[in-house]
Amino acid sequence: MKRLVAAFVLLSVLGLVALERYDRPPLPPGQWLRTLGLEERFATLHGVRVRYVRAGQGPAVVLIHGLASSIYTWKDEIPALAREHEVVALDLPGFGWSGQPADLSFDLYPQVVVALMDELGLARASLVGNSLGGAVASVVAARQPERVDRLVLIDAVGFNLRAADQPVLVRLASHPLAEAVVSRLPLQRLLVTLGLRQVFHDDTRVTEERVNEYLAAAARPGTLASLRSLAASLHPSPEDTEDLLRHVAAPTLVVWGGEDAWIPLAHADRFVGAIGGSRKVVLPGVGHTPQEEKPEEVVRLLLEFLEG
Repeated sequence: MKRLVAAFVLLSVLGLVALERYDRPPLPPGQWLRTLGLEERFATLHGVRVRYVRAGQGPAVVLIHGLASSIYTWKDEIPALAREHEVVALDLPGFGWSGQPADLSFDLYPQVVVALMDELGLARASLVGNSLGGAVASVVAARQPERVDRLVLIDAVGFNLRAADQPVLVRLASHPLAEAVVSRLPLQRLLVTLGLRQVFHDDTRVTEERVNEYLAAAARPGTLASLRSLAASLHPSPEDTEDLLRHVAAPTLVVWGGEDAWIPLAHADRFVGAIGGSRKVVLPGVGHTPQEEKPEEVVRLLLEFLEG
């Protein structure tokens, strides 16, 4: 507790120091959607308004982002995959531009993914999940194997769900004091920038456009309340995760950034060890979000695996 309080004090000081540099509102988000000719759509699923995009024709692929992210994380993969697949990407409740329930629970996420598939008439699909999205995809594949063709886990959450195992920035953002401390825009921008620099190995990828896209969603009034509730619902032990993963029947590819500072590379081996027949690919010089840092390589891996 003392360390968290000290961290909040430090962030407050940093926010004041960085006031002039960071005190500017986010640029209007979503320009990339129009550039790619994508139309954002909304569906009410389990009582929550969920944003999604849909593109292409062919075998269905559902893309699921990670914590505090959005559809934007897949902006380079969507058009490439859509040449040969029907691609669906969604904003999980609490993030992006989907609804922000104050009583958000992780258990809602697998239900929302399946409900969106039902809404779009997709009896089966391949699921691709990064970080927290990997945990969501794993649950769907384990509990409803008849709905999943193939499974791709990219730097997936699963063995670090308990509070003590979560990254420090995640614990800070979900702390009860967070809303009061980071309500000022300079601190929000600073935290988003710091967070992106942690998940990217190549800092040159942390562009102003990327910061603005993440900041626009993070600055919505209900974001921190949803995050706090979500964090409180994350409690499975590593043993629980292993037991769940043993029920995954779909062919599975585990992709990991070799320089992931949030989830150790050893976790990739734990996924492979628990999911029978799965295989691992490590991308050297890449952090926690390979789909943004090395999109061409991720697209190549996805197409090879999905069509294999």
